[in-house]
Amino acid sequence: MFASTRVISVGAGISLAMIEVAGTITIGGALTVNRLGFGGMRLCGPGIWGWPEDRENAIRVLRRAVELGVNFIDTADAYGPEVNEEQIAQALYPYPDGLVIATKGGLTRPGPSQWVRDGRPERLKKCCDASLRRLKLDRIDVYQLHAPDERYPLEDMIGALVELRDEGKIRFIGVSNFSLEQLQQAREMTQIVSLQNPYNYAERRENDDVLNYCEREGLAFLPYFPLNAGDVAGNAELEAVAGKHDATVFQIALAWLLHRSKATLPIPGTQSLAHLAENVAAADIEFDEDDLTRLGLR
Repeated sequence: MFASTRVISVGAGISLAMIEVAGTITIGGALTVNRLGFGGMRLCGPGIWGWPEDRENAIRVLRRAVELGVNFIDTADAYGPEVNEEQIAQALYPYPDGLVIATKGGLTRPGPSQWVRDGRPERLKKCCDASLRRLKLDRIDVYQLHAPDERYPLEDMIGALVELRDEGKIRFIGVSNFSLEQLQQAREMTQIVSLQNPYNYAERRENDDVLNYCEREGLAFLPYFPLNAGDVAGNAELEAVAGKHDATVFQIALAWLLHRSKATLPIPGTQSLAHLAENVAAADIEFDEDDLTRLGLR
């Protein structure tokens, strides 16, 4: 395997203990990670296209995330496209023990801010092979179908991932942008260990049932857009709790996700080292009964 151990240090002002307060989650009964991950999508250029203007900053952010205790990184071949997987390998290879990298296949990118589903089974297999090369891995821990493509039977798309798993190219299968019905159908075909859907304090009703199902069934739920692209700002309830804890509304929104269910594994992304530190510190926020009631957690 490519992975090896690296000694890391933590700078002043923030500690590994912060991220550890949120506890851990075990994916597939085998991969135990801290419950605050990192989503790499925003390390790309505008429109999630190409490299950002400051390439070295993206590398620094990834390295700092791992230093601060993040050991789950979510990416996809569509981010860039290909750019984010290359960034991860450039920043973190050889990978430290315990780092879990989850990637996805099943979308094409005609241009900036354009996302087109392509779930052809043969293409999914090629995408996985290419991700293995870019990430410098012999096996991907969690490989996710980025989104179902209605042009092809779900059993064919999931079947392609099963074949990849049987070939030893991936360890576990996850899915993204699935309805509850689609998730249940996929689980009838094979083991599914995780679901990645949009979910945050401001916009969550559509996926409440899916999250509750994941919690009951022991699946990891990866809420993407955990800060609703910044739109949680201005929410009166979040602002009230934030003032009480001397925190930002974004930190409270992340803490809310961690308290909402033990199945959640938030994956906030950022290009800012300062915002990265704020996100990690959110794991250290503990709500009292008044907070829980105000935020609808009681």
